[in-house]
Amino acid sequence: MRRIILALLILLSGCQNTNQDVDHSGKKIAKSNGYNKAHDNSIYNRYNNKGNRYTIKQDAAPKNNKKINLKDPIPTKEPMSRYGNPTEYKVAGRKYEVMKSSTGYKSRGIASWYGTKFHKQRTSSGEPYNMYVMTAAHKTLPLPTYIKVKNLDNGKTAVVKVNDRGPFHGDRLIDLSYAAAVKLGIFPKGTAHVEIETMVGPSGKARYYLQAGAFNAEAPAKVLKNKLAKMIKSPVFIEHHQKHYIVRVGPFANKNIVDNLKSKLAHNGISGTFSVLV
Repeated sequence: MRRIILALLILLSGCQNTNQDVDHSGKKIAKSNGYNKAHDNSIYNRYNNKGNRYTIKQDAAPKNNKKINLKDPIPTKEPMSRYGNPTEYKVAGRKYEVMKSSTGYKSRGIASWYGTKFHKQRTSSGEPYNMYVMTAAHKTLPLPTYIKVKNLDNGKTAVVKVNDRGPFHGDRLIDLSYAAAVKLGIFPKGTAHVEIETMVGPSGKARYYLQAGAFNAEAPAKVLKNKLAKMIKSPVFIEHHQKHYIVRVGPFANKNIVDNLKSKLAHNGISGTFSVLV
């Protein structure tokens, strides 16, 4: 399914409206100022395996590991992908908003992996997928983004480059390349509980965050996130952890900045915030 997104994202190069709509029923698959029915039919056919560009129907692991490279990539600052970062898009009726910044993002969830079916195919960022190196797919992180992944089931860690969209199966958080799955001990089991955290590069990462609220549902968390985004310039994000939706702001270089922000928010009716050191 992640390949459907690539076709939609390519349309962005000629459209100013980035609101995409993919519907497995085949109705109104794409919406843009450059709407083209031929594009819609092409997307729909690939989704339903009619004229599918993939030569393998079911995904699988390679027969040998001779080409596998388990070396962690070095996080570097790269240009944003031209096609991989629409403002928002839809898959099977669900809307996804691409994050404007990956700084400070941290979350926990289920990781899966993908292999031979997608090997050498174009990812949402435009790069060819290579199942033998350390990459991953995420629904909303900017492309590309480097993240640290920790397998909470066995404690193993790895760094991967996020260059694709997905997974759109169930409530899975991230899809890992075959190589990353092997290094993290997720292969051959298939899935694992993981924690992912964005990397800001070789210089290290900030440690202070402002926690603005925690909710049992995603909707009120989004309301608070949107309210904060209109009030402050710092990155605001939602972390999903143990059935809670936590709204955080940051990261910041020191606690004084967090304290000043707490005072500003209190004056605007948002109280109960506190700093977090991670």
